[in-house]
Amino acid sequence: MSDPRVWLRRAATRDFRNLEKVDLDLPETGLALIGENGHGKTNLLEAIYYLQILRSVRGARDQDLVRFGTRGFHIALAVRTHGDHDLGVGFDTAGKRKRVSHDGLALPRMSDAFGGLPSVMFSPRDIQLIAGAPGERRRYLDLVLALTSRRYLLALQQYRASLLQRNAALREAGKHAEREDAVAAWEPALAESGATIFCERTQWVANHSAEFTRICTAIGEEGEQRMTYRTSLPRDLEPREALTAALQRQRPTDIRRGMTHSGPHRDDLHLTLSDRDLRAFGSAGQQRTAAIALRMLEAATLRSECGLQPLLLLDDPFAELDLRRSARILALLGSDGLGQTILVVPRESDIPAELLSLDRARIQSGHVVRTDS
Repeated sequence: MSDPRVWLRRAATRDFRNLEKVDLDLPETGLALIGENGHGKTNLLEAIYYLQILRSVRGARDQDLVRFGTRGFHIALAVRTHGDHDLGVGFDTAGKRKRVSHDGLALPRMSDAFGGLPSVMFSPRDIQLIAGAPGERRRYLDLVLALTSRRYLLALQQYRASLLQRNAALREAGKHAEREDAVAAWEPALAESGATIFCERTQWVANHSAEFTRICTAIGEEGEQRMTYRTSLPRDLEPREALTAALQRQRPTDIRRGMTHSGPHRDDLHLTLSDRDLRAFGSAGQQRTAAIALRMLEAATLRSECGLQPLLLLDDPFAELDLRRSARILALLGSDGLGQTILVVPRESDIPAELLSLDRARIQSGHVVRTDS
């Protein structure tokens, strides 16, 4: 028996990107949204996913998400998870303030609302998870783990704060040698939180590496795709001890260069195809398969943590895949029960056969109109 699913029952947006006013009721199975490029399909998915990660999935600043000529945006979602809940977020350009709410109550901390809508977004841009710089893959790991582990989220917040402070101290020590003690003062906190990040990342990769290979093979890729965690820290030492020693050893170099060169912020999720670097040697199709596999692992991690099939936000993810691979991906997604699915495509003919039963809506110039399926 499959897990129950997250059900986004209603979505309302005001002045988010080009979406002046959207009020949309959604069936439990989901919706196929059809519209030409530039009319707001991806913007709607971005607005929905904003309630999961509390920022733009495309890396935009909050002030750049506000519709031109207006003072702020607001997003409100009615969601059924283990109960019925109302999620809301608003941003005001005047004070550059963001407020989040849960069931009508304002939350004092952003982290209290983080992960409030268990969901995964698939997009053609995901190929950057494979073809992009290591920072893309680190952000992927940070997102998956922060959404499913409060311990990881707190460690990540502490690590980033300590890293900023140590880097600032490094720059000062580069100008005034007597201030090296200020650099050392931040190293225990950096090693403590960094060790937590390192351990949870390595454990997640170890737990999911075989499944990553299986998914890529099931989609139809030839050659074995593998996932490992690459780090400069020695594996024969306890992580906190190893990071402490690395920070001390690197301190003179770090002072000269004004930045910290050791720690999980320098690690990478290493992906290979038949023992060759997938980033350098993989074809576009092989890289896209690997990216989809990573998103599927993200969905599985969310499902394991919350006991619900997460909402699937599909931003025309099969645009550059053949029908055979698309069908296999959808079969894999549905093997444990398909979650509510919101698919956006430019043409009705782009809806995969497996999702033809979804209700339909059209979007034009930021306005959504329901149509008969």
